[in-house]
Amino acid sequence: MENAKDLLSKRKEKADGLRADGVNLFPNGVAVNHTIKDISDHLQGLSNERQEDPTAFTVAGRMMAINRFGKSAFIRFKDRTGLMQAYVRKDKVGEPAYDLFKRLDVGDFVGVTGTLFRTKTGEWTILATTIELVCKSTRPLPEKFHGLKDPEKRYRQRYIDLIMNPDVRDIFIKRSRIIQAMRTFFLSRDFLEVETPMMQPIPGGAEATPFRTHHKALDMDLYLRIAPELYLKRLVAGGFERVFEINRNFRNEGISTQHNPEFTMVEFYQAYATYEDLMDLTEQMFSQIAEMVTGGTVVTYQGDDIELGGTWKRISLFDALETIGGVDPTTFADKDRLLQFAASQGITVTKTRRLGKVITKLFDVLVEPKLIQPTFITGYPVEVSPLSRRSDTHPDLTERFELFIAGREIANGFSELNDPEDQRGRFLQQVEDRNAGDTEAHFMDDDYIEALEYGMPPTAGQGIGIDRLVMLLTDAPSIREVILFPHMKPRAQASKSL
Repeated sequence: MENAKDLLSKRKEKADGLRADGVNLFPNGVAVNHTIKDISDHLQGLSNERQEDPTAFTVAGRMMAINRFGKSAFIRFKDRTGLMQAYVRKDKVGEPAYDLFKRLDVGDFVGVTGTLFRTKTGEWTILATTIELVCKSTRPLPEKFHGLKDPEKRYRQRYIDLIMNPDVRDIFIKRSRIIQAMRTFFLSRDFLEVETPMMQPIPGGAEATPFRTHHKALDMDLYLRIAPELYLKRLVAGGFERVFEINRNFRNEGISTQHNPEFTMVEFYQAYATYEDLMDLTEQMFSQIAEMVTGGTVVTYQGDDIELGGTWKRISLFDALETIGGVDPTTFADKDRLLQFAASQGITVTKTRRLGKVITKLFDVLVEPKLIQPTFITGYPVEVSPLSRRSDTHPDLTERFELFIAGREIANGFSELNDPEDQRGRFLQQVEDRNAGDTEAHFMDDDYIEALEYGMPPTAGQGIGIDRLVMLLTDAPSIREVILFPHMKPRAQASKSL
């Protein structure tokens, strides 16, 4: 068997030979009047008894297989809409065109014009009357027509993955439809789509380590945003009462099946709404998107059937810790006892300054993986919710929820804190944590405080991880399966770590 280097060398020699013979390997202005789907739709209207159809079609696509028989050949080629077969005969396309065709390879793009007929196996096929080279491929495709399997190669060279694996193409087509459905959902409810800065002088809106860069002309450091939250709430203060942004965020954190340093979220804010209103809205949104994209509200994710319709379970953080996590409720106010319990369970807690951090770490390990059906967890402590409104009945807690499905967080929402003095105090506490070594703690943002001092109406807001939602609706086990170009180590470094 020839190795990849020899195959590449032969393909390039063939391309050089075609050039020397005056063949344009990369022509432009090729007329393509139809898609494979157009042909499929046309065939739906024909009776089962028909064996031929005189309608002429002109299509183009990449050849995925060639079966040669001397003076004729069958090819399989695909465009963006599907895969089809064509039959190329020397006496139909002419000797010069057929001689050129014989020098082409799997992976080349061709344009085909012809009418339709059924083969002996009953497959509708284009009988080519013309065939032309549209683009020469000088690198051979992977040998196996049925797919490229190596995950490292698939993620690093996504273009090959898309060529060889139809299921991968389907994931990204579905991703696009999910985002379109989400956008339609918000626009139909009078939300305004906006754009906020991706480079920010002060990163805010989440607890995360930012990426930092430097702007030469302004001679100032800027940060890639970790969330658009504080800018979107400035817009609410400015009078845009319903806003949303489908946005890219950047967090300088580890890579896992659930995390990529660059990821996509939707954040939205609605004035005169509460966190409870947003829980209702989220149920409606997920149900509607699932219906539009999958045809129903029950989706199968990694073997579990998950119901996205109806009303979802709502349970407080502390009740979940007790009933699902097995934590003694008498220890909830005692950080030392909680740390002892964590140690007894083999749980490492790195952020121990605040009781709330210990509590949420226990939740992450003991409860989160068990929340398979959609579940809203409510009642988070103030000290881990620096932007959330305090509960009127329990001032140490906030009007906040997180949504968990399939054992992972999908969304985070709350009634927004619009008291500027309370917000200032929360920021100061975060600054203390940052000075103590917590690189994910918030910065002080005086301009945001000033915006609140002008007044922001009672508002609720939420962020939803679009990548994780796509994972759920496409049954993808890793976030890398739903991001076209996930971040990876350089090739040399990756090979050393294998």
